[in-house]
Amino acid sequence: MTDQPSHEQGPSYPSQPPQQPPYGYGYGQPAPYPAQPPLQVAPKSPALALLASFFIPGLGTMMNGEAGKGIAILVGYAISWVLLIVLVGIIGVLGFWVWGMVDAYQGAQRWNLRHGILS
Repeated sequence: MTDQPSHEQGPSYPSQPPQQPPYGYGYGQPAPYPAQPPLQVAPKSPALALLASFFIPGLGTMMNGEAGKGIAILVGYAISWVLLIVLVGIIGVLGFWVWGMVDAYQGAQRWNLRHGILS
């Protein structure tokens, strides 16, 4: 036979198991920096959200982090103003205006409750 390994013999394995990795990061040892403190969240003000939606319907809802719903309220309010020209939109104008204020106030309360903040 020759000195070169044959493919028929299969792969060769080392006679000793691999050495343990050196002591250091990533091997169950703590990181060299302190743990980060838990994130704190600021409370949302239901009154401020209500006031913002009083002047611009949907703005308070957007401030509460529900941008899609806030934009829908604002767009519905704007479309209702266009329909107001033909006297059909008065219900929509009032409806979207009130809905925006109520949703902004309740949304801020829900957000505070989810984050354990009493408001």
